[in-house]
Amino acid sequence: MVYTLPEWILGVVVCSLSQSSFTLMDTKVARGLASIAYEIIGFEYHREITMTFTIRSSAFDHHANIPKKYTCEGEDLSPHLEWFALPEGSKSLVLIVDDPDAPDPKAPKMTYVHWLLYNIPTTSNGLMEAVASQDLPLGTKEGKNDWNKTGYGGPCPPIGEHRYFFKLYALDSVLPDLNYPNKAALEKAMMGKIMAEAQLMGTYKKVK
Repeated sequence: MVYTLPEWILGVVVCSLSQSSFTLMDTKVARGLASIAYEIIGFEYHREITMTFTIRSSAFDHHANIPKKYTCEGEDLSPHLEWFALPEGSKSLVLIVDDPDAPDPKAPKMTYVHWLLYNIPTTSNGLMEAVASQDLPLGTKEGKNDWNKTGYGGPCPPIGEHRYFFKLYALDSVLPDLNYPNKAALEKAMMGKIMAEAQLMGTYKKVK
């Protein structure tokens, strides 16, 4: 839950806290003081609940460099991923990881697919680092990447710095068994079922 306050009211709260022995570490303190301020000046107290479908990783930040260990120049491990605030009513999740800058970001000609997962249960909240097929959340099914293999294949750009998108889709239904689909077949099956999408993007340029 996020409470929205006029900036000047929040400023009063911050100033009050900064001139006392308190620090603005506990949001409950700020909310409490702001509520009192509203009552004193006769304004109605407003609050707004914001829900943002989000995917993130402890391995790298959004728009940051992907560490070498998750690429073909390192251990080629899949990174840790976590998500939260799924849309109400979502029944399954799809993860598509791809690179739209192949082969050369200065003249891209294709989107290269690195990982496909579907029917990820909505009861799951992420994937551990270096997750193996047998350790995927129960019910999760795999598609084939552009190496014609299941599982994760890390960044391995032939030239330049590429962008890698970890795209998570919330669907309103569970998909049928697609028998290890490629990206095109998976996206076709998803049509009309997508409730929301969250993205995490990292970049990588070969060291060698």
